[in-house]
Amino acid sequence: MAIVGFNFTKVDAQRNANVTGKVSINNNVAIKDVEKADLAVGSDKQAGLKFSFEFTSKFEPKLGSIDLKGDVLAIESAEIVEEIVKGWKKDKKVKPELLTPVLNYVLTKSNIFALILGNEVNLPPLIPLPKVDSKK
Repeated sequence: MAIVGFNFTKVDAQRNANVTGKVSINNNVAIKDVEKADLAVGSDKQAGLKFSFEFTSKFEPKLGSIDLKGDVLAIESAEIVEEIVKGWKKDKKVKPELLTPVLNYVLTKSNIFALILGNEVNLPPLIPLPKVDSKK
């Protein structure tokens, strides 16, 4: 599967209150919809898929949240596109070996963007950042 497009359709970051003590961060990514999306490649049409996703980060206790929604466009053979769409319509599932590259792409893009958004509203980083240790 070749990923050829990505965009955010919703971006929301908020900080609610100052919290002292330990903050826990819960991240989640989910595919919300899969649909066929034929893509124009030059003068030809290529079989494609549009995966709609949702990425959330909750900073507890009630410190804030980051919510991202968007779409990933991917090209695949017509047979596999039909198989994926049929499976999604039937039981809202996609084979893990086909979904893994999409989820990894979403996680990479969303974590980077959420890190920037969180910084803008003064939320702690949702992934560990490297630090310098000054040992004598």
